[in-house]
Amino acid sequence: MPPQDRGEIDPSDRQRSSLDERYPGLDVLTDDPENAQTASREHLESYLTPREEHYIRTHHRTPDIDAEEWSVSLTGMVGEEAELSVEEIRHDYQTDSVVHMMECSGNGRGYFDPDAEGDQWTVGAVGSAVWTGTPVRAILDDYDAATDEGLWLSVMGGEAKEGEDVFCRSIPMEKVLDDCLLAYEMNGEPMTPEHGYPLRLLVPGWFGNNSVKWVDRMHVMETMVSGDEWESRDGRDYTEYQQSSYRIVPAQDDEPERYESVDTFSTDDQLRNPDGIRNAYCFDQLVKSLITSPTREAASSDERVEITGVAWSGDDAVERVEVSVDGGETWNDAEFVGPDLGRHAVRKFRYVWDATAGEHTLLSRATDEEGRTQPAIVSDPEEGLRGIADGKYPWNEKGYGNNAYRPLRVSVTVEE
Repeated sequence: MPPQDRGEIDPSDRQRSSLDERYPGLDVLTDDPENAQTASREHLESYLTPREEHYIRTHHRTPDIDAEEWSVSLTGMVGEEAELSVEEIRHDYQTDSVVHMMECSGNGRGYFDPDAEGDQWTVGAVGSAVWTGTPVRAILDDYDAATDEGLWLSVMGGEAKEGEDVFCRSIPMEKVLDDCLLAYEMNGEPMTPEHGYPLRLLVPGWFGNNSVKWVDRMHVMETMVSGDEWESRDGRDYTEYQQSSYRIVPAQDDEPERYESVDTFSTDDQLRNPDGIRNAYCFDQLVKSLITSPTREAASSDERVEITGVAWSGDDAVERVEVSVDGGETWNDAEFVGPDLGRHAVRKFRYVWDATAGEHTLLSRATDEEGRTQPAIVSDPEEGLRGIADGKYPWNEKGYGNNAYRPLRVSVTVEE
């Protein structure tokens, strides 16, 4: 079914304030398309990231959508194809909420050496929010959709203009039925246009590229989007953002190997067994941590400095966080503090350090409940790594998935 003619939704003909003005807590990398990360790691200390500090990632433009005129097509292996209005999706089904620490798969790209392609995100392309919406499984059930194990739901965004590649992601049916939402609220308020208003697919625990914004269509199918049928459909390519982008492609590969279907959805498992899937897909997030304080300087009156931070993971919860104050020579367990808001939420940690005056290198590393621990460094391109091995994360052409722990150098002053 071709995309519906929704009229022109390009906002260029109306006056809008700059991204800097609308999101004062963000560091803007590009204005067109709009890409921005939280301006300070300290913004991530709270359990929920305010919307004006939550990162933004777009590929085309941010459409100006009238929710009353918007609808979502349900097609493919369903008992009855349908057009669902935003009103129906919001009010005819149950409502669920989930706290999700969402991370852009390009977060940490700025630490690749040599540089990887794309915007040079550092630590700020991540944010925690309460997402509220309709469980996708409820809609599939209502329209007698096929939901057998091994099937896929391909979800398409409506932002691409004629001739542009459609942003489309294929999500395995097992994940869809588990916890995916068609979200319409973020932190208790309607989403902003930049975050996906009026409807965004929310895939908890998975990299942000899977949470398709401005959802236009959902298609139940036997495989991921792949092959000639989807590479040139309605004159546009639906496969680019599933099969080419968001893949781990080492320097020696020209293009990622495309698969019609895979049965391993853990990004970490794919990266630790690269002989199975040659170029890993960016599906669920990798275990990761970040020290949020101190940042650069610390002062102490009694030689005790509190180190705090946040940790998050994918479908498997964070189990442990360790802190080093000597550049990784020794490690000590941090303690989790505050409430546990669910397996996809941020976990806050704390470590009290008996510090001495001078320059120090702090590190944190997290381990998830499956025993997966952050690697230490990003490999050199010449090594040709396809996956995580020997404490190294693989350098890749577009700098995706970097979860190697980063040194944070601080200067400690002990007050008299």
